[in-house]
Amino acid sequence: MSRSTDDRDPAQSGILDGVRVLDLSTFVTGGFCSLMLANQGAEVIKVERPGVGDDNRHSGPPFVDVDGYDGPGKTASDRGESPYFWTVNYDKKSVELNLKSDEGLEVLYDLVGESDVFIENYRPGTADRLGVGYEDLRERNGELIYCSISAFGESGPWSDRPGYDLLVQGTSGIMSVTGSEEGDPVKVGLPQTDLITAMWAAFGIVGALYRRKSTGKGERVELGMLDAALPWLTKQAGKAFAGEEPTRMGTKDPVLAPYQVFPTADGHLSVAAANQKLWTELCEAIDRPELADDPRFETNAHRVENMDELEAVLSDVFRKRRTDEWVELLADEWGLPVGPVYSVDEALHNEQVEARNVLSTANHPAAGEIPVIEHPLNFANAESGFRDGPPLLGEDTVPILREMGYTDEDIETLKNADAIPDE
Repeated sequence: MSRSTDDRDPAQSGILDGVRVLDLSTFVTGGFCSLMLANQGAEVIKVERPGVGDDNRHSGPPFVDVDGYDGPGKTASDRGESPYFWTVNYDKKSVELNLKSDEGLEVLYDLVGESDVFIENYRPGTADRLGVGYEDLRERNGELIYCSISAFGESGPWSDRPGYDLLVQGTSGIMSVTGSEEGDPVKVGLPQTDLITAMWAAFGIVGALYRRKSTGKGERVELGMLDAALPWLTKQAGKAFAGEEPTRMGTKDPVLAPYQVFPTADGHLSVAAANQKLWTELCEAIDRPELADDPRFETNAHRVENMDELEAVLSDVFRKRRTDEWVELLADEWGLPVGPVYSVDEALHNEQVEARNVLSTANHPAAGEIPVIEHPLNFANAESGFRDGPPLLGEDTVPILREMGYTDEDIETLKNADAIPDE
């Protein structure tokens, strides 16, 4: 599943090979964080609620029908497998543990003793009540990197509030600057603040692992989704700092022009003339050189101030040809930053994605061969990439217990105590 080239030394390893991650999170924030770590070679063990698992297993429809599957493990939803769950959980293992039982908690403590990273996204205070808080676990492993993710962080008047991506997109200001100029606030189509938070968390974990090499000490990484989203405001924050109110602008940009999507004869075209040289060349390429000397559009500042007039002029131009004709002329012949606006399916299946091996496949024990979206980091001297599909709920419970030295009798005792499923 690696994106490494065929001539790469087979003895190379992933940057995080040998790192074991325990992921107790549900949905996307912790899941995508540990997914990034798995992509770089970490062993990721999802610790899931017996019979239920990660809430993301139930996200759908769509679901993939796996009726008739009778192999090891099981699916968590009676509707089948969630493809959304797959995209956040490639290359992981799944262990079902009842953390409300003393026996299940002891199993988790044993896992903690043999792990490097622990990830949770409980509401603040819940991990402590369950006996899996930072202080509980560092007593058992002083080198543990413990990562806590919550909606609003563990301090401040909102710390006890629950939160999801939708709420944080609203409170972070993202929705206020997304959508058409005359329309209502719009949620970004992706779970953006979940993914932003996941990336910050993975960055913090890798940084803590690096520091541990010199100190020998563990660390706690704590972050809230709102905190994680605010640094990404960049341009909009800059306007606010200058006393201006950022607003919804459709596809237009608050500080660059033309930097937006224009209609064509059969679709839409993204045009990103982000500096004066590109603007001048664009004017020549579309056979409108006089626009470069028009006082309204002479500099980027002028173009931003007269953005609506600029949009009207360029829209009339771009409507005269099909999108592919403009891409061939402007991108391929002139080397200008323009491109088509693709559907999701077109984005996943095109010659560039195929050339970069971004979309591959993995074997799923119930659904067979499934698609995998690879991650973008490629190293000259290290492996990266996914090797396996996502796990079925609990399919690794018994194998991992045996790997840790639990006997058949021990495993039977755990089943009788309701610490693990009796299956």
